Amino acid sequence: MAKLCQPRICIIGAGLAGSECALALARQGIKVELFDTKPNIMSSAHHSSNFAEIVCSNSFKNNSPLSASGLLKSELTILNCELLKIANECSVPAGGALAVDRNLFSEIVTNKILNNKNIILHSNCNIIKPFKNAINVFSVGPLPYVGLESKLNEILGKNVLKFYDASAPIVLADSVDMNKAYWGGRYGKDLDYLNCPMTKEQYEVFVDELLKAEKVILKDFEKQDVFDGCMPIEVLAGRGKDSLRFGPLKPKGLPDPNSGREPFAVVQLRKENLEADSYGLVGFQTNLKFGEQKRVFSLIPALKNAEFIKYGVMHRNTFIDAPQVFDKYFKLKQNKDIYFAGQISGVEGYVESIASGLIVAMEIFNRIKGGQNFQFDCKTMIGSLCEYVHSPNSKFMPMNANYGIMCDIHTQNMPKKLTKETKAKLRYDESQMIINKLKEDLKWR
Repeated sequence: MAKLCQPRICIIGAGLAGSECALALARQGIKVELFDTKPNIMSSAHHSSNFAEIVCSNSFKNNSPLSASGLLKSELTILNCELLKIANECSVPAGGALAVDRNLFSEIVTNKILNNKNIILHSNCNIIKPFKNAINVFSVGPLPYVGLESKLNEILGKNVLKFYDASAPIVLADSVDMNKAYWGGRYGKDLDYLNCPMTKEQYEVFVDELLKAEKVILKDFEKQDVFDGCMPIEVLAGRGKDSLRFGPLKPKGLPDPNSGREPFAVVQLRKENLEADSYGLVGFQTNLKFGEQKRVFSLIPALKNAEFIKYGVMHRNTFIDAPQVFDKYFKLKQNKDIYFAGQISGVEGYVESIASGLIVAMEIFNRIKGGQNFQFDCKTMIGSLCEYVHSPNSKFMPMNANYGIMCDIHTQNMPKKLTKETKAKLRYDESQMIINKLKEDLKWR
C-alpha cells in the first residue's frame, strides 16, 4: 500500500471506541497519537490502569448471526475489527452470548497498543480541548474527566449533554449455595447460566425489601431521566409487583430440574472470567447503598451467604444529543476535524461503542487517501446505527443494535408474511454482501 500523506490524528480517550479507532488506523499504516488520563487519573467507575476497561457487565450480548447484536458482530468481523477479535480470544462460557474475561481483555488491548509502532501513546494527559491543525477524535466514554465535560458544550456549540446509568454486583462463585441453584438456559439454550429460583413468597418478600431499601443520593444528576436500557433494578421493581418477573427475573423456559416445573421467579448469574470464580447478577444494575445490597440480595435463597466482591454502583453517564450536532460519520457538522466515538456519541453497548470507533477510523482513512464519499447502507446494522445518531429525533436516547432501527429488507416476489427467522436470514445475507463490497471499494484491510 502506498504511503499516505496524512494530517496529525489525535484520539482522545483509550476506552473501547478509542482503542479500536487507534488500532484500526494503525493497521492501515496510519500513525496516530492516543491520549488517555490513565494511570494517574480515573473516573469513579474505573479501577484498572489498562485501556478498554469493561466496567459494567462482561457480556457482549447475543452471538447468533440472526440476532441484531450477532448481525453487528458479523459485520465487524468482515471489517477486521480488532477488539472483537480480542473479545473472542478471551471469551468465557456464556451459552449463546459472547462474554469476556474483563481483565484479560483489557490487558491484551493495552499490550497491542503499547507494542504498535504506528501508535504514539500519551498517558496521564488531561486533554480538554481539540488540537489545532489536527483531526481530533473524542472517545472519552460516558464519564468525561474533570475539566472536559465543562468544555464539551463549548466544543459542540450547544447544550446537548445528559444521561446516567448503573452497574451490577458480582459475587464469589464458591459462596453461592449450589443446592438452591441449577445450571441451564432458557428453553435449553445458553447452558452456562446459573439459575437461582424463588417461590412466590420469597419473591414478594424480596420485592418489598428492594423497594424499601435505602439508596445512594444521586447528587447533581438525581433528577435526570433513567435510561431504560440500563435501568436500576429497584426502579424497575417500582413499576409493578410483577415487573421483575417479566424482566430480568423471568422464569419462562427455565424449569427447575428437581421439580420439572418453572419457578415463580429466577435470578440468573453469569460467569465473570475464565476461571469461573465469580458471577455477575444479570440485570441487577442498582443504586442501593452497599449494605442494603448485601441485605436485600441475600434474600435470594441461593445467595443467602453470598460473598459480594463488587457492589453495584450508580455513576454519571454523559451522552451527546447526537442528531443536533453530528453527521452520519460521527463528525461535527460545524467542524469536519472533530469526531466523537463511543457511548458519549449516542450509541449504547460495548460492541456498539467499538463499532463507532471503527466507523470513525474508516471515514478518516478514506478521507486521508482521497477516496470518494461513502456511507454504510441502512440495510446493515452498522449503517442503521450511523443513521440513528444523525437523524432528527426530539426524544433522542442512546441506542443499541436492534432490528427496529434498520431499513426494511427487499421482499419483492416473496410471501407477504415472512417468519421472523426468514427475515433475519435475509437481513444477514444482504448485510454481508453490502459490507464485503464496501470493504473492497475502500481497500480496507
